[in-house]
Amino acid sequence: MPTRILPAVGDADAVRSLTTLLSQLPDAEPVTPVGDSTHLVDTLARLAAESVDELPEVVVVHERIGPVPALELVREVALRFPAVGVILVTTDASPGLFAAAMDAGARGLVALPLSYEELAHRVHAVAQWSTGVRRHLGHGAEVFTGAGGTLVTVSGAKGGVGTTLLAVQLALAAQASGRPTALVDLDLQSGDIASFLDVQFRRSVVDLAAITDLSPRVLAEAVFRHDSGVALLLAPGEGERGEEVTDRAARQIIGALRSRYEVVVVDCGSQLGGAGAAVVELADTALLVTTPDVVAVRGAKRVVRMWDRLQIRKAEETTVVVNRHSRATEIQPGLVQKITGTAVAATAIPAHFKELQAAVDAGRVHALDAKGTVRQAMWALAGELGLVRAAEGSAHRKPGRARGERGAVRGGDRGAAGLRRRRE
Repeated sequence: MPTRILPAVGDADAVRSLTTLLSQLPDAEPVTPVGDSTHLVDTLARLAAESVDELPEVVVVHERIGPVPALELVREVALRFPAVGVILVTTDASPGLFAAAMDAGARGLVALPLSYEELAHRVHAVAQWSTGVRRHLGHGAEVFTGAGGTLVTVSGAKGGVGTTLLAVQLALAAQASGRPTALVDLDLQSGDIASFLDVQFRRSVVDLAAITDLSPRVLAEAVFRHDSGVALLLAPGEGERGEEVTDRAARQIIGALRSRYEVVVVDCGSQLGGAGAAVVELADTALLVTTPDVVAVRGAKRVVRMWDRLQIRKAEETTVVVNRHSRATEIQPGLVQKITGTAVAATAIPAHFKELQAAVDAGRVHALDAKGTVRQAMWALAGELGLVRAAEGSAHRKPGRARGERGAVRGGDRGAAGLRRRRE
């Protein structure tokens, strides 16, 4: 099978030189070159929308590409299209640039002026790597190549209302429907996702906090792949280290995950810090979990008001989920909606803890009985939120604001800054 090669070159003379050599390579199939970074990303996105198998095995990025600098373009392609091998063509073949290119996600570097032997060797090696990746991933079934995955945050009105269990089940439901999903534990001081899933881990979200350039390799080293297929980015084992995850680091980490996964679910816990504030503001859907009792509902109202004061999120942009619901309780979802001023999810989670206790104690909440009412309700909620891949022709209501209604990065800075001012 011929190797499809897409050259990305901004200089006319360089285009001719590169395409001439590529056309001479054995089993090579150069495609029409693109002249700038925007055209390259758009072309790859269009091909990926049809099928990952439509993507070229190799992309050759010339140092004269623009308007995005070559290394930044390499990083973007590697993050968004991880089954595509990228080769950087440059006049600077120094060890420093080689290391920078590898950190950005390039699979090879070729020095100018071009040598047929060097180019042929590098293209062959990268094409083999790309083919191997696609075979390992089942022809791209696990690769998300969209512009940005759906971000859902799950926060608690207070401790013990079921935030972590809900976050885990939403992620499991999305993954089971065929949507590559990441689950992040941003309850930085007391995160329990690892315990709920009986996971032993070495890396955590803290390991990514000080890294300014999150290459696909670095991200992959920090993520733990659960047996269910969900990618886990866990809270640190030492809670005091949670302070290392700043609001800026959280935005960067979540941005990197959204470029790799179709759904990103974040457990924010019940204590708001700068990192949690930034992520809640960025979310497509922000869930606030409460139980139908006076203390928890008051806590939910307090959280909603705080988010509004700090300009993190408005009440009407928040969706409250009622957990441990029973028809016998005086506080029903309609009253919760009236008290908090938020939307309330149509799906309430029933109060049947006996269905959960054995799985929670064993650290196997991923193995809840599919016929259990609690698990069914949580997965139904995932469908209501649009996290489950819908059948053709169907659609789910998506509570909360749509992405793009407000400037996410600007607003995230504002919300986190507001939290800092309150603390000071």
